[in-house]
Amino acid sequence: MKTVKIAGVPEHFNLPWHLCIENSEFDQAGIDLQWTDVPEGTGKMCQMLRDGETDIAVILTEGIVKDIVGGNPSSIVQVYVESPLIWGIHVGANSNYQTLTDLENTKVAISRYGSGSHLMAYINAQNQNWNTEKLQFEIVNTIDGAVEALTNGTADYFMWERFMTKPLVDKGVFRRVADCPTPWPCFVIAVRNEFLENNYQTVDLILDIINNTTAEFKDIPSIDRTLASKFHQKTEDIQEWLSVTKWSQKPLEEKVLNKIQNQLFDLKIIDKKGTFAEIVKSV
Repeated sequence: MKTVKIAGVPEHFNLPWHLCIENSEFDQAGIDLQWTDVPEGTGKMCQMLRDGETDIAVILTEGIVKDIVGGNPSSIVQVYVESPLIWGIHVGANSNYQTLTDLENTKVAISRYGSGSHLMAYINAQNQNWNTEKLQFEIVNTIDGAVEALTNGTADYFMWERFMTKPLVDKGVFRRVADCPTPWPCFVIAVRNEFLENNYQTVDLILDIINNTTAEFKDIPSIDRTLASKFHQKTEDIQEWLSVTKWSQKPLEEKVLNKIQNQLFDLKIIDKKGTFAEIVKSV
């Protein structure tokens, strides 16, 4: 058995991986795929790839592109979710802020620097024609940290995946004032270069197995009820999420990478651009 370490957020997007693991599909291919949930998100997973704590990460596209350009010795091997991520923009339930406009020049809670919640704050600010140089951040690590920060006022708003955050809105902990979709495919699969070079066929097998599952994921009987129960969501919310979510089995296209890098560069999130060959590897 070949041991492979993989990391991803504990969110509904990643249920296909867990189903494959539970069904022993990787085991049958001679792969001991060891999954680690990373509630801190993309910034933490970038660090894990750098430190060799994981071989593969299912990770937000903009976050890993930024980190590879910044020296992370990893590559994107495939798009995992083709559709945009819908980021909900949330305030504390008792906050005085009522609209997105009210949030200009306030403090945003982020899981960590380099995370999606950090980078998307810039995208949102640019969309609203705010001065991105005036953005202020409060690091909260996880969604629980964001609840604390927005409740006690150490931060004013928090951007997180809309559907995963909805139970907190339903409970009256957060209010959602707006949405901000990513302008590109939201999740990719990234692999440490050293691991990829030495285990090319293993990575190819892993992609084959997960792609077969994601291609048919929405057709699994009662998948909406399974997701709702596992992630403490309302079935109708999961059905809406499934209707707007599209998994991918294809590589990242050069024109999409260019769009991401151009936007990150314009926002001064990266100070140089990498080449397609440096960032994307075909398997």
